[in-house]
This record gives sequence, C-alpha cells and structure tokens, in this order.
Amino acid sequence: MAINLEKGQRINLEKSNGSKLQNVCVGINWGAMEKKGLFGTKKEAVDLDASCAVYDENKTHIDSVNFRKLQSNDRAIKHSGDDLTGDLNGDDGLDNEVITLDLSQLSPSANYVGFFINSFRGQDFKDIPFASIRIYEGTPKHVNEVFAKYDIANDTTFAGNVSMVLGVFYKRNNEWKFNAVGVPTRDRKLEETIVTIQQNHL
Repeated sequence: MAINLEKGQRINLEKSNGSKLQNVCVGINWGAMEKKGLFGTKKEAVDLDASCAVYDENKTHIDSVNFRKLQSNDRAIKHSGDDLTGDLNGDDGLDNEVITLDLSQLSPSANYVGFFINSFRGQDFKDIPFASIRIYEGTPKHVNEVFAKYDIANDTTFAGNVSMVLGVFYKRNNEWKFNAVGVPTRDRKLEETIVTIQQNHL
C-alpha cells in the first residue's frame, strides 16, 4: 500500500513482500492551465521539469539528470524526456515525465540522489490544475507497485513558487533510504536548486 508522503518523513525502501526496492521510478503528472481570453477559455501549456542530482559522501555534486542530460554517467539513472505541455485534456492518470533509478547500479561514490521540480516558464504552482508525484517499482510505461505518493496541487505552501525539492535518497550503512523533503524553493533555475539541495537537504 502506498505511503502518502509527509514533509520530513524518512522511510525505508522496503516492498510489501519484505525485499528492498532497487529499481525505482519517480513519476510526475501535471495538467495544462486554463486561461481566459476574449473568446472563452483556452489551454495554456505547462512545462514542469523533473530532475535529479547526485552527490558524494562529502556532499559534493558529481552528476545530474534532467531534460538536457537524459542519462547519468554510470547509466543508473535515466530520464524519459522533456514534456513541454502537461495534460491538455484533463488528467489521464499517466506520468508526464519519469526518472528511473537503479540503486544497485549507482556509482560507489554516490551517497545522495536528490529529486526536484522546476517550472521552466516560471508558472506558479498554485495556477497548475493538478500536479502529483509518485515513487513506484516498474517502468515508465508500467507500474508494478506504487511505493509512495505526494500531492503538490492541494498544498497551499507551494503557492507563489516555481521550484520544489521532492526528496533525497541517501545511503546509510550501505542501505538506501528516502527522506521526503517536500518543500518549495525560491530558485528560478534547476542549477540553483542543485545548490539548494546541497546546502540545505543532505
């Protein structure tokens, strides 16, 4: 059963059968905005960008995966590609962008993997009709088991912001765990959010 993530919650990556989660998908789903004009309401594309950054045990940034770089250097992390619009016809229940993470294939120097979202055009989170994040086992096209989910559309703390830190996978005693950060940031660009995670959330 999926956990509804709460800010600051730390969870073990254990599946319902007791084994450890190794192949992780982080999927983000969102909708296009409605904009009123002279001739009625029309859809306005929303471009949210899912990204992740990898840091070593000294909290030094060593790699990133985002819409500009779709695969990590060790090939353990892959991005499904940039979605420039969001769901134009309402929520189809599918993720617009998915980042897959194979924890067993990460470079030995990787100690933290932070996930975050930036609104590329600077569109306020409060104006996006729906936006949700889920962590699951499977592939970008097939969900085996939803491990955890997070709803940002109904959280008023994101109003007035265009970036947020979802959470950080971190290694302790050679075991991976997850810290649900779930906070907005004042960053305007993904490069800024990489530094924010490094300074405040590792």
